[in-house]
Amino acid sequence: MKTASPFLELESGPRVRVWLDEAPLDLPEGANLAAALLAAGVREFRNTPVSGAPRAPFCMMGACFDCLVDIDGVTRQACMLEVVEGMRIARPNQPEAADEAQ
Repeated sequence: MKTASPFLELESGPRVRVWLDEAPLDLPEGANLAAALLAAGVREFRNTPVSGAPRAPFCMMGACFDCLVDIDGVTRQACMLEVVEGMRIARPNQPEAADEAQ
């Protein structure tokens, strides 16, 4: 059920398996993707291409583009998507050190 706040949807309902950087993650089905990732403890969604500075959702309404993620190979705004089972989510522009540590 849709509510006025995407964070209110996170408390109940069925969870589905998605993949974040090839790691399994169970999120509430139909929830706002950015809100669900934040609630699951994800603090960095991407890094800026020039400086590598970390970014995460800021506006939660599609205006700032700080929540960009790659979904099934396509760069999208996480705040504008709903959680769907089987999503393959990757964080774009990860620094080299982060790639080696994983």
